[in-house]
Amino acid sequence: MAEVEFRDVTRRYPGGVVALKNFDLTVADGEFLILVGPSGCGKSTALRLLAGLDKPTSGSISIGGRVVNGLAPGERDIAMVFQNYALYPHMSVYRNLAYGLRQRKTPRAEVDRRVRETAKLLEIDQLLDRKPGQLSGGQRQRVAMGRALVRQPQAFLLDEPLSNLDAKLRNQVRGDLKRLHREVPVTSIYVTHDQVEAMTLGDRLCVMSGGEVQQIGTPDEIYNRPANTFVAAFMGSPPMNLIAGSVRSGILHVGDAVVTAVPTPDGPVTVGVRPEHFRLHSTYAQGMVPARVDFVEPLGSHVLVTALVSVGDDSTRVVIQAPAGTDFETGTRIGLEMPPERTYFFDAETGKVRPSRERISL
Repeated sequence: MAEVEFRDVTRRYPGGVVALKNFDLTVADGEFLILVGPSGCGKSTALRLLAGLDKPTSGSISIGGRVVNGLAPGERDIAMVFQNYALYPHMSVYRNLAYGLRQRKTPRAEVDRRVRETAKLLEIDQLLDRKPGQLSGGQRQRVAMGRALVRQPQAFLLDEPLSNLDAKLRNQVRGDLKRLHREVPVTSIYVTHDQVEAMTLGDRLCVMSGGEVQQIGTPDEIYNRPANTFVAAFMGSPPMNLIAGSVRSGILHVGDAVVTAVPTPDGPVTVGVRPEHFRLHSTYAQGMVPARVDFVEPLGSHVLVTALVSVGDDSTRVVIQAPAGTDFETGTRIGLEMPPERTYFFDAETGKVRPSRERISL
């Protein structure tokens, strides 16, 4: 295991496209870190640079204190799991697991010991004689992870390894990964665009957009103390509701509604409230944000109510998580109360959380 560090790394492609810009990140020895963001945000580029499949335009990358910019992939002592498994179809599971070790001239007895230990850890020890075509998607993904783990690398890189699996298998293999990292705490960097995977798997998350880091923190910090509107809207399912407002003489206004006094400077703001934190009322009263129901989605354990809030000449769509059994006709007028301890204020121009406090109580 080893610490991994990106120091001021930029990757610029011909034509001026910047995939990664001034990227700084330190992954602690044994940590499970998630690179998360939308397609094209630079997360896979960062992983490819670390693996040696691409070269940075500037900056340095180190593994275990050793700068690896000039090293070939095979000299970096890392192992990678790909989205498409990349297994050898003509080889048995045993031979797939053993292949990398044999290439490194590992003694036969040591190869056998490591393969069988890894197979038992991943619960594929009964499948060693089968070929990939005889396995389910979840089993193939375990073999792919085993082939990486059996080498005992300094760092373990995973590039969207669960995206080819159906929802049930994703949940199962996600649990396997969590258990596996607890038992074998290899320094791991996991790339995904799925924020549920990110929140459930990572010790820390690095949220990215446009080739830049937006915020680094624990899942709790990212979810409850977002640094800007991008992080607030990206992390969460459904994401945080963002409503344009303005503060005048210390009073928050949303559209024509006078909401409440707020301890934040006057000026335009973006107000953030997560769906589960809105308090929904069937009648509108002073101090609430008025809205009209657009549609209702019953999900068994709860109901999602999508409503429209008038802001000037426009309407902002918001989602409210309500108790099971909640039902409204389309067009019903409702009132939305924003709890003080769960309301966020962001700068309307920069999108950054207001600097006075990360979370501002009403």
